[in-house]
Amino acid sequence: MTALFEHSPWVEERADARPSSGDRLADLIAVLHEASPEEQLALIRAHPELAGKAAIDKTLTEASAAEQASAGLDRLTPEEFARFHALNAAYRERFGFPFIICVRLTDKAGILAAMERRLANGRDEEVAAALEQIGEIVRLRLEDQAA
Repeated sequence: MTALFEHSPWVEERADARPSSGDRLADLIAVLHEASPEEQLALIRAHPELAGKAAIDKTLTEASAAEQASAGLDRLTPEEFARFHALNAAYRERFGFPFIICVRLTDKAGILAAMERRLANGRDEEVAAALEQIGEIVRLRLEDQAA
């Protein structure tokens, strides 16, 4: 079974330790929102950069590799790769964590546009955006498990 959260089993463990609402996604998202800011940041930082080192050296989780491939991130031109690398670096420098977007809901052009647009956000906005995007990733992974 695919892990729902990147290298962060604590989210599922906490959700499993409490009474279920009958809505698994809602239970998981509640755990995310109740987590401390440090835990939220650790979860965000557990995600790989898009088209980054983990993709090159093949250390992405199986789910992340498939998701990045679905958006064509495993087939970048040298120019596209350079652009992703530059934007990843600028984003990490500005916010201290990787850019997160649910790649299954967009494509290369949409990802690059979102990276550029979101670089103008404040840090709190980006933490909230990252958590929202993680929720979308988890929603799709749950749907995959149910299929």
